[in-house]
Amino acid sequence: MTEGAFDLALLLVRVTLGAVMIMHGKNHLWGKGGVEGTARWFASLGFRPAKVHALMSGYGELAAGAGLIAGFLTPLSCAAVIATMCVAGWAAHRPNGFFIFRDGYEYVLVMGVAALAVAILGPGGISLDDAVGIVDYDDPTSAGLVGRTGGLIALVGGVGGAATLLATSWRPVKKPEDAS
Repeated sequence: MTEGAFDLALLLVRVTLGAVMIMHGKNHLWGKGGVEGTARWFASLGFRPAKVHALMSGYGELAAGAGLIAGFLTPLSCAAVIATMCVAGWAAHRPNGFFIFRDGYEYVLVMGVAALAVAILGPGGISLDDAVGIVDYDDPTSAGLVGRTGGLIALVGGVGGAATLLATSWRPVKKPEDAS
């Protein structure tokens, strides 16, 4: 594969993931029901304090999306996507099984794994990380934040962040049929 094709492919994946995250963040903050509606939904899932989680998820998704689109601090942006998808997958989608048409975890799994792949491959040459020298594809001795290092930052940061949030702020709400 040519360098140009590699860079273009990574740009396409980054922009797609980033745009999806921005749209989700925008919806959490300014969609129908706004922050209050998102907070009510988070409360129904068992997140406390719900309004703080609504705000943090919205702004976190906007930041992760912008970071991915720009290709800036890419492993951290990927960690934010992975964390978001792990929390959503565990708290909201896991009980519904795999398939998205049943509100399952299919979508969040694909988003999270795609973010991990970007962290491993790096942002590509069409990125701020490359422009400012955080990643140097032209220097084989450069440690950069790609490969194992980028993947570990994204995976440990994302899964660790999600586990911490779930352990400290999530108390599943028992449904009436669960009480018996």
